[in-house]
Amino acid sequence: MKTLTLINLAVAVAATSLTALPTTAFANHNQDHMKMEKMMMAMTSGKFAGIEVNGGTVSLSKEMGKNVLRLSKDFMIPKSPAPHFQVIDQDGNAFLLKRLTIAGDKTNLEVVLPKYIKSVKSVQIWCSFAEVNLGEAKFAKPIDVK
Repeated sequence: MKTLTLINLAVAVAATSLTALPTTAFANHNQDHMKMEKMMMAMTSGKFAGIEVNGGTVSLSKEMGKNVLRLSKDFMIPKSPAPHFQVIDQDGNAFLLKRLTIAGDKTNLEVVLPKYIKSVKSVQIWCSFAEVNLGEAKFAKPIDVK
């Protein structure tokens, strides 16, 4: 009688393992697909060049349905009083966005693009205090973000 119970237990464990395997494999496949999609969606600019910002890049990616600009790890925030993200679209329109430095030592190294921005040709670091372009990073071609 014990042998029959052990066999039933072994069959039940095997069936449970086989049932869980496809679900896990499917979940891993979906995660891998999402990572691949995110990598394919990211576009990186050339290096920033300007009177105060020289170096680092900005990437544009689609994350959870939103267009996100993110400064690279090697980007150095300028010492100017009010540096901001500024986006230039393919028609030459400028959109002043978030400030890079905020209260204390906190920084904004990324910004979600508002829906009214339809393309991105370049990103500037704009000092709103002095009203001057501190540096600009251009994309190889304008990126449609509709």
